Amino acid sequence: FGVDPIPISWGHPDPLVRGPVICTVRHSSQRNAIGAHSGSYCIYTGLAVAAGKLNPDYVPNLKLTSPVFNIGPHKSWTDPKKIASIDPFGHIVTEAYAGYLDKGFDIRPTIAVTKAHIDLPETREAVKSGRLVPDGKILLPTGQSIVSKAAVEPVWYLPEIARRFGCTETVLRQSIFRMTNGMYPELITRPDIKIFLPPIGGLTIYIWGDPDTIPDDDIELTCRVHDECNGSDVFGSDICTCRPYLTHAIEECIKTAQRGGCGIVIYYRKEGRSLGEVTKYLVYNTRKRQEGGDSAENYFACTEKVAGVQDTRFQALMPDPLHFLGVKKIHNFISMSDMKYNAIVSTGIEIVNRVEIPKELVPDDAQVEITAKVFHGYNAGEAYKGIDENELKKTKGREYGYDQNTKKNLVE
Repeated sequence: FGVDPIPISWGHPDPLVRGPVICTVRHSSQRNAIGAHSGSYCIYTGLAVAAGKLNPDYVPNLKLTSPVFNIGPHKSWTDPKKIASIDPFGHIVTEAYAGYLDKGFDIRPTIAVTKAHIDLPETREAVKSGRLVPDGKILLPTGQSIVSKAAVEPVWYLPEIARRFGCTETVLRQSIFRMTNGMYPELITRPDIKIFLPPIGGLTIYIWGDPDTIPDDDIELTCRVHDECNGSDVFGSDICTCRPYLTHAIEECIKTAQRGGCGIVIYYRKEGRSLGEVTKYLVYNTRKRQEGGDSAENYFACTEKVAGVQDTRFQALMPDPLHFLGVKKIHNFISMSDMKYNAIVSTGIEIVNRVEIPKELVPDDAQVEITAKVFHGYNAGEAYKGIDENELKKTKGREYGYDQNTKKNLVE
C-alpha cells in the first residue's frame, strides 16, 4: 500500500485525481482523513469490536451497494465554496475507485443512494380529504408516496470550513480539539491532513419526482431543509411546528412532482438547534418555570440562558447537499428561516417563492415559538402580518401544572 497518505486534491473534477477518502483502521499509513466513518455511530463499532462481535479487519462486501439512481457529476462539485462538508464522490466509491479496491484498499462509501415508499398518516389524511389525489406513480391510492433518497455522512474539507466560519484553519482545529476534550489529537499534530470525518449526525435527502430534472432551473422545484426534532417529528409534541411544517412540505413536494417538477426534503440531524436534546429539554423547563410562564417575549432568551448561545446550527454548511444535487433554482422554498434563505442564496442558488407554514397547522403550544420567530424577523408572509410587540407580550404557552410548593423549591 505504501507509507504516505493518499493525496487529496479537493475540488478536482476527476475522482482519481481528487483521490479517495481513506479513513479506516486498516490503513494507518495511507489514511488521509482524521476521524472515523459512520459519524457518532463509530463508537458502537468500537463496542462491537470490544464485545468480540466484529473483526476490526473486516472489509465490507460492496458488490451490490451501488446507487439505484444517478446523481451528478455537477459543476458545483469542483467548487469548494459550494461543497466542503460532504464528499461528492462518496456514493460512487465502487465505480470511481475500483482500482484501489482491487488492490485491497478499504474505502467506504459516505453516501448511500436508494428508493423507498413513505407512509405518513398526514399524507393518508390529505388523500382522504381530497388535498392530494393519487396518480399511481408519485402517490399511491394507499397514501404511500414513492421517493428516491440518499443518506449522507459528513466529510469536511477543513480549509474551506474554516473560511466559512471566518477563522483560520488553525483556530478551527484548536477549537474542535479543545471542545472535544482532546478526542482528535491529529487535528493538532497532523496539519497536513485536511479531511475530517466529524462524530456528528449526517443528513438524509428525500426526492419526489425525477432526480434528473433537479439541475434544470426551468422545471419547478420545491424544497425544504429540515433540522431534526425528535419530539415533534417522531412523537408529535405540540410545543413546536416541526412535524406539521415537515409534513406540509412533503405534501407540497408530492404536488410539485405530480405537476412534472421535483420535490426535495433535506433532513439534517441537528437536534435542538444542534445543541442536543438534553439541552433542548432543559430549555423547555426554563421556559415553563420562568416568572410569568412560557412567553414569546422570552423565547430566545431562555435558550441563551441555558446554552450560552441561541443556536449552533450555523447554516454555513447547510447548502452543500443542494449543490451535490445540482440545484440552481428553488421555485418554492418551504421555510420561514432567514438564516437558511440567506445561506442558500449566498452560494448562488436562486429562491423564487418562500412558503410559510399555514396558520391552521400551528399547534396551540407552538404559538409561543411562531410568534417569537415572526416578531424577530422570520419571513412571515401574509398569514402572520399582525404579529407586533403587543402580540409578542401577550402570547403565552401551556402551564406544566407544577404545584406552588414545587415552583417555590425550584426557585430557591
